[in-house]
Amino acid sequence: MTLAEEAGVHGILCVGTTAEDSAKCIEIASSFSSVRAAVGIHPNNCHEATEGDWKLIEAMARDPRVVAIGETGLDRYWQDCPWETQLHYLSLHIQLARELDLPIVIHTRDCVDEAIDWLEAQYRSQPFSAVMHSFTGSVAAARRCLDIGFYISFAGMVTFKNGEDIRQVAADVPLDRLLVETDSPYLTPHPFRGQKPNHPALVQHTLECISSLRGLSPQELSAIEADNAKRLFRKW
Repeated sequence: MTLAEEAGVHGILCVGTTAEDSAKCIEIASSFSSVRAAVGIHPNNCHEATEGDWKLIEAMARDPRVVAIGETGLDRYWQDCPWETQLHYLSLHIQLARELDLPIVIHTRDCVDEAIDWLEAQYRSQPFSAVMHSFTGSVAAARRCLDIGFYISFAGMVTFKNGEDIRQVAADVPLDRLLVETDSPYLTPHPFRGQKPNHPALVQHTLECISSLRGLSPQELSAIEADNAKRLFRKW
């Protein structure tokens, strides 16, 4: 039994950030029945991607173990990738997700409202499903995402001592649109922050934090989260 299974985690989404590690995600999903893959090119990596890399993503997205497209999105924290290149690749991911009827895993950093403006326009032209991964925006920003049917996912930051703003958002998101995640190996939740790389078993601490905020037992929230994940990742 894996550490994740011992912690009660029975489904893991392995998320790609380049063509190379998207292929590794599929390989991992092939080895463990509880794992599925998402394939994509992260906004911080897309300036290094080639046309061949994108063709690989398009091909891998048709693998039966792939249940989502991404991680894609927009990032103004790091300055390596030009904004227009990020927009171009985000458009490619959305187009592929629409074609295959798969949800998108969306990253935003230091540009949440700007990204939502752009995503709203894309959604109005042709709807698609998505999860705002490791969300750090405001309550108002989350509500805008909810208005177009997106899910909101929270990582270990919600457990941090300085995470009060994120906890307010987690307390506001409707239960049928709320997800939890690790974003491993990053954002290790309290009480292990700074002590070890994050891994799927530690998601229980994020879930326990949010269940306390919502006045639910961890078991109750876990059941809700499982239903939400099955609804979003329909091809799981």
